[in-house]
Amino acid sequence: MARKPNYQFERQERERVKAAKLAEKAAAKRREREAAEAAKQAQGDASEAED
Repeated sequence: MARKPNYQFERQERERVKAAKLAEKAAAKRREREAAEAAKQAQGDASEAED
């Protein structure tokens, strides 16, 4: 016999997976942005040292 569907639980699981995926994407973008800012800062510091 097939199991009784639990629509609410299944929907919560889909939303949880989606939220986790979005959070991981946001964290990756934040890390990338911070790395770019650090590189820009380092480049700026190097050019100031030359002056």
